[in-house]
Amino acid sequence: MGILERIKEIEAEMARTQKNKATEYHLGQLKAKIAKLRTQLLEPPKGASAGGDGFEVTKFGHGRVALIGFPSVGKSTLLTMLTGTHSEAASYEFTTLTCIPGIIHYNDTKIQLLDLPGIIEGASEGKGRGRQVIAVAKSSDLVLMVLDASKSEGHRQILTRELEAVGLRLNKRPPQIYFKRKKTGGISFNSTAPLTHIDEKLCYQILHEYKIHNAEVLFREDSTVDDLIDVIEGNRKYIKCVYVYNKIDVVGIDDVDNLARQPNSLVISCNLQLNLDRLLARMWEEMGLVRVYTKPQGQQPDFGDPVVLSTDRGGCTVEDFCNHIHRSLLKDVKYVLVWGTSARHYPQHCGLGHGLEDEDVVQIVKKKEKEEGGRGRFKSHTNAPDRISDRVKKAPLKT
Repeated sequence: MGILERIKEIEAEMARTQKNKATEYHLGQLKAKIAKLRTQLLEPPKGASAGGDGFEVTKFGHGRVALIGFPSVGKSTLLTMLTGTHSEAASYEFTTLTCIPGIIHYNDTKIQLLDLPGIIEGASEGKGRGRQVIAVAKSSDLVLMVLDASKSEGHRQILTRELEAVGLRLNKRPPQIYFKRKKTGGISFNSTAPLTHIDEKLCYQILHEYKIHNAEVLFREDSTVDDLIDVIEGNRKYIKCVYVYNKIDVVGIDDVDNLARQPNSLVISCNLQLNLDRLLARMWEEMGLVRVYTKPQGQQPDFGDPVVLSTDRGGCTVEDFCNHIHRSLLKDVKYVLVWGTSARHYPQHCGLGHGLEDEDVVQIVKKKEKEEGGRGRFKSHTNAPDRISDRVKKAPLKT
C-alpha cells in the first residue's frame, strides 16, 4: 500500500470515529500518523539525482512575494501591472507553465514578485506540479493568494488546506511549546498554563508514535494536538498571507463589501486597475520592511540609498544594522546616534540592542585607537631607554 492510500485510509477512519473524551487519544495518534506520512510524501524519492525539476529562481531585492491561486484568476495580469514584466495572459487555463519573476520598486526598496503556475486540488500530493509551486512559496516572505470574486468561497478553503498539508501555516505564529530530545531520563511533561485540549497521557502517546521516549516538553500556552505535532516535526513554515479577490467589476457592490470585510482580505480589479495602490501599501505593511538611512560624521544624511531591514531577515536592531553593513564593523562600534521615531530625543545615544523603526537616521561612532605612551601628564616625552642598565651614565660631578 502506497503512502497516499495509507493517508486516505487513516482520514476515512478519522471521519467515521466519533469525537468524545473516550476517543480523543485515538484521534491524536491518527493525526500523528498522518503528519509522519505527509512528511515522507514531501521527501525526494531514494536514488533521485541532486538536480530537481523545480523552477526556483534566485532571490533578489529586499523581499519576496509569491502569487498563488487557481488557474485563470488574474495572476499574470497582476504581475504585469505591478512590475511591468510581461507574463503571457490568455482566456484559457494554465497559460503560465513556469515561474516568472518581476521587481516592484516601492518606497526606495526592491520587492521580488513571483508569478507561479495555477495549482489545483490535490497539489499537496503532487498533482499539476503542485509540489514545485508550494516549494517556491515556502521560500517567500509573503503569499498573495489570488482568488476570483465571482467564484465560490470554497476556493479559499481548498487552497488553505492544500498549503497546510505540506507544512505552510498561514497567518499563524509558532506555538509556545518548548520541546527538546534527550538521551536518557524519560519524558518530562510540564505546563505554565491550564491545558484544555491535551493532557499528559495524550502527549506521551503522540511522542511514542514518533518513537521518542526521552524528551522534555513544556507548554507555555493552551495548545492543541496539532500544535504539538508541528513542534515535533520541526519543518513547519509560518508565513503571512493576504487573500486578494480579483475581478470585483463583475459582481455586485454588496458582495464586494462582504469580501473586503473578511480578515486578511483585499479586493482589486486588474481590468479597471482598481485598488492596486492599496495592495502595494498592504504588502509593505505585512512584510514589515524598515528603511534606515546612514549619516557620516559631520555631514548630511544620505537619503538616496537606505539600508533595508526586516524581522524575517535578520532583525531590526542596531546590531543587525551593523552586520548588514559589514561583519567586522560590530567590534569597532563605541555608540550609535539615532534620529527618528524610535528615539526619545534627537539625537539619542543607543547601544547595539536598540530597535530601529522605519526612516530612522543612524550615525555610528567608532572607538578611537589608543595612543602609545599614554595621554596628558602620563605621556612620556623622553626617548631614553626603558631599562636603567641601557641608559648612558652621566659623568661624575667635579669637586
